[in-house]
Amino acid sequence: MNNKNIPLETAFSDKKLWANWVGLRGWNYYFLIKLALVWGGYLNFHPLENLVFIAFLLFPLPAGWLRKTRDWLAFPIGFALFYYDTWLPGIQSIISLNSQATALSFSYVLELAQRFINWNWVGAGFALLVGYLFISQWVRVTPFVVAAIVWLNIITLSGPAISLLPTASTTGGNRSPTAAASTSSGSTLDTQAPPTNQNLSAYYDSFMQKQKSLYTPFPTELPADSQPFDLLVINICSLSWSDIEDSGLTDHPLWKKMNIVFDNFNSATSYSGPAAIRLARASCGQTSHSDLYQQADKRCYLFENLAQLGFKNELVMDHSGKFGDYLKELREYADMQADPLPPGDAKQELVAFDGEPLYQDLAMLKRWLDTRGKDNASRSATFYNTIELHDGNRSVTSNDRVAYKQRLQALFDDLDQFMDDLDKSGRKVMVVIVPEHGAALVGDKMQISGLRDIPSPSITHVPMAVKLIGAKSSPQQTIHVTQPSSYLALSELVTRSVDGKLFTADTIDWQKLTDGLPQTPVMSETSGTVVMGYQGQTYIRLNNASWVPYPK
Repeated sequence: MNNKNIPLETAFSDKKLWANWVGLRGWNYYFLIKLALVWGGYLNFHPLENLVFIAFLLFPLPAGWLRKTRDWLAFPIGFALFYYDTWLPGIQSIISLNSQATALSFSYVLELAQRFINWNWVGAGFALLVGYLFISQWVRVTPFVVAAIVWLNIITLSGPAISLLPTASTTGGNRSPTAAASTSSGSTLDTQAPPTNQNLSAYYDSFMQKQKSLYTPFPTELPADSQPFDLLVINICSLSWSDIEDSGLTDHPLWKKMNIVFDNFNSATSYSGPAAIRLARASCGQTSHSDLYQQADKRCYLFENLAQLGFKNELVMDHSGKFGDYLKELREYADMQADPLPPGDAKQELVAFDGEPLYQDLAMLKRWLDTRGKDNASRSATFYNTIELHDGNRSVTSNDRVAYKQRLQALFDDLDQFMDDLDKSGRKVMVVIVPEHGAALVGDKMQISGLRDIPSPSITHVPMAVKLIGAKSSPQQTIHVTQPSSYLALSELVTRSVDGKLFTADTIDWQKLTDGLPQTPVMSETSGTVVMGYQGQTYIRLNNASWVPYPK
């Protein structure tokens, strides 16, 4: 081709930088999907990072290998950024759970994968694609997408108090945990400051600092006239108020038999290992998630405190404790050294999510009761853990998934029957029901059903209940503790009952027994995630990033 006839001005302008500008092309659809999800509150959107990615895509590069290289690099970067913008578990969390994931049965993994497919979203995405392809024939979409991302960056310049998400959710279920900031020492945390990132972080730090000074003082020895009894702590995996309400079992007879029910108890975590450690360390204030895996003050360990007073420590489970090194963590971080009670001839009720046998709770609890009848120890403190409600458990006969409501009904029936058996046995037993965490039966915009990486209020708001079996006195109706509570309240209640005199008293002042129990504001953690209540709303912080309201 002869270039002599091309005007000098045109030839020169082709070499200018602006001549290499291109639009976002197909990436417009990528950002339109994100904007739609942000509008619906389904993304933990990062405006600046997305603006930088747009700049990367728009930067004028001459046609050739350099532009092609940029196009190829954009795909992994875009995928990673999309994942970063979701509420899905972070890379560190996935790595830490890798060994557990490989232990899951294939059928359970397939079931979880299917839950990630939301056909309503697929249909909406298809409609959005058709709309984009149609409009882009006449309208350049890139300027509108860039303007929207720039606008999202502008409105966040004033700080995280302005959220991109819908109004924050405060609870899950009808029983609403309050955001009161009382502590057991009678002091209060400052909740008057606006919910900016700095103020929310200061509130979290202040909470943790105050919790370090809290503990339950146990007596050095029991009085001479103390009465022997057994403490049985029933620790249930995957049970929250939200799960009970969704299953329609709030009126089960079991709860009517309980003397005391804590309406606003916070388990402070959404995983079993950390829950067991927190329960075992109930005699001290709440710690951060990372501190759970450090040595604690000896006075923090509830079962060790009781052992010092002559309570024989015992451990019973309806499973082996192998999954997730659960039993190992009990040994190392919860200071529970008792050998688990063997299942013996207990009936296998289910096949666990990891393929191991699960034994019937009633059968295991009866084995414990029979063992206690043959034991010379006058006092015992027993930790019983059941995972019957864990997601993915299947039928022994058909290997089909057993519905949560069916398993919950069976568990409640077993516990109800066991309460009657205890009454008939004549033993004096303080039964404490305290779940580990909920089942996430109803998912939300942050997590699908069954996913518990984020300790949302609907997962950590669990029912704690107490029943004194063999006591002469019982309340005319169940006592409800409505203040925000956690494990320190459990430890304090045990301390007030440790001499056993409640079992022989002709009357019990139930109001006095439950008055002034330690209150703990809603604060929950897993690795890299903090969820807390503040000014009646719930806020979340992921991987030490900014605080944002928890989306409805």
